[in-house]
Amino acid sequence: MNKTTALITAGTLSLTWSGMLLADDDYITLASTTSTENSGLFGAIIPAFTERTGIDVRVVAVGTGQAFEIGRRGDADSLLVHDTAGEEQFVADGYATERLNVMYNDFVIVGPSDDPAGISDSETVVDAMQQIAESESPFASRGDDSGTNRAELRLWEDAGITPQGEWYRELGSGMGPTLNTAAGMDAYTFTDRATWVAFENPQDLTLLFEGDEALFNQYGSLLLSAERHPHLKHDLAAQWHEWLVSEEGQQAIADFEVDGQQLFFPNAE
Repeated sequence: MNKTTALITAGTLSLTWSGMLLADDDYITLASTTSTENSGLFGAIIPAFTERTGIDVRVVAVGTGQAFEIGRRGDADSLLVHDTAGEEQFVADGYATERLNVMYNDFVIVGPSDDPAGISDSETVVDAMQQIAESESPFASRGDDSGTNRAELRLWEDAGITPQGEWYRELGSGMGPTLNTAAGMDAYTFTDRATWVAFENPQDLTLLFEGDEALFNQYGSLLLSAERHPHLKHDLAAQWHEWLVSEEGQQAIADFEVDGQQLFFPNAE
């Protein structure tokens, strides 16, 4: 190889390597809930976003409380979570500059098919929670400060109950593992509908209570603060944030189904 050829080859390799570095950097880290990941939603919609923008989205699926902590530390570029009060506080505390409604679904209570607490006849979710507690029927709680866990605890509070004792098991687990545990111990549990529909190991569990307005489950996207964390990929994250509420993003969410069921309903304003 002569000197000129060597220089051209070295230059080509350098440009190729630089291009690889740039391409590898075209991604954001998204801290989001286990429900959006486990249901398969991200696997369905992220490719459409990447095709449109060239930006990949790498998901860290955790409970909402942990997602907030990741965002506070500046370890994620964007958040998509489901605790509206917590999201609004996150903005008020200066960690994010904007919160947008993206989509919603609902929570349900599942449990053993023989329904020992008789919650399937309950008029409200508060009645159902009271019946579970009064009968001391086994209940598996995520216990992980997730959006689902926060919603569950608010309902116990509304029911005037502090759940405790042998019947109430706090697992510190994601929704999928919690459903597996509930199935194994014939326990009731509180879950988002999307994870329940996608769950493949129900054993004797069945959906026993649904439909109360108190079970509404809103998801929001948070645009993190450039002032608080200037090192984050704010330009790329803003494209994801805006795409989620665009006509294309909202349609991608609406089109996602599992076993013929739409699991998330877009409601960007």
